[in-house]
Amino acid sequence: MAEQQELDLVEISPKASPPVCKIMDYKKFLYEQKKRDKMLKAKSTQITVKEIRFGPQTDEHDYEFKKKNAVKFLKEGAKLKAFVFFKGRSIIYKEQGQILLLRLAQDLEEYGKVEAMPVLEGKRMIMFIAPKKKK
Repeated sequence: MAEQQELDLVEISPKASPPVCKIMDYKKFLYEQKKRDKMLKAKSTQITVKEIRFGPQTDEHDYEFKKKNAVKFLKEGAKLKAFVFFKGRSIIYKEQGQILLLRLAQDLEEYGKVEAMPVLEGKRMIMFIAPKKKK
């Protein structure tokens, strides 16, 4: 039947009893599948992660400047990775770093939501903020 219609006989499910086959134009099928995959890939969004670095004793002006950049990143739809980097003996100011990150989270509440609370990893205290969905 496939030869009469000048099409291909394609085995769909070889383990079934009896095996399932379909008569189709296989090259056209592959083309359609590639086209569909390409469309799905084009529709998927790339999530970018932007970083903002603070020190444990970041000044008020620097904090405001970095907060303004964080708002811009979240409005663009990027995830935000805010971290406090402790140099040398400044690790004794862990509480200040945590307070700074929690303050940032509170200030950015209308633009994004906190994905992960501040966690100390080595010499860094890291917190992730994801942008809120646009309606």
